[in-house]
Amino acid sequence: MTVAFLVAPEGFEQVELTEPWQAVERAGGSPKLISTKAGEAQGFNRYDRGDTFHVDAGIDAVGSGDFDALVLPGGVANPDFLRTQPKAVEFVRRFFAEGKPVAAICHALWILVEADVVRGRQLTSWPSLRTDLENAGALWVDEAVVVCTAGTNTLISSRKPDDLAAFDKALVAEFARAGKRR
Repeated sequence: MTVAFLVAPEGFEQVELTEPWQAVERAGGSPKLISTKAGEAQGFNRYDRGDTFHVDAGIDAVGSGDFDALVLPGGVANPDFLRTQPKAVEFVRRFFAEGKPVAAICHALWILVEADVVRGRQLTSWPSLRTDLENAGALWVDEAVVVCTAGTNTLISSRKPDDLAAFDKALVAEFARAGKRR
């Protein structure tokens, strides 16, 4: 499977990119880093600058049809920026419309609120997003990982970096199931 990882040019939580990326690679998938512009993307370790990562394609050069699944890393600044970018919001929305699996962790669920794709979905996130998600029609629960199949696609969500082992296991399993259905 070819899996898009969508990040802002800076501000994403580095470990929420690198660990799922490695899990996809170990499972035989092909991860691709997508951002709002080509070049490099700056990771963060909480509030400190981390590594930079090569962006495989800017959002203008790709569409959801180029990928089998989507992963949305968190970090506070990352989804806050992405939700202000209409092309990024539409990119995310298309995965739901096309029934493709999406995995989002921590603060990344903010872009799902902006894309209006959480209504009626059970999910989890960083606790401070609970009110935003409930106001958008989601059922929020405090669990390490939630796999929701109650919508047009499968939505995998987790709360924080401490949940990455469960998040990675769930997304790899669901992406494999989705790959067999295609």
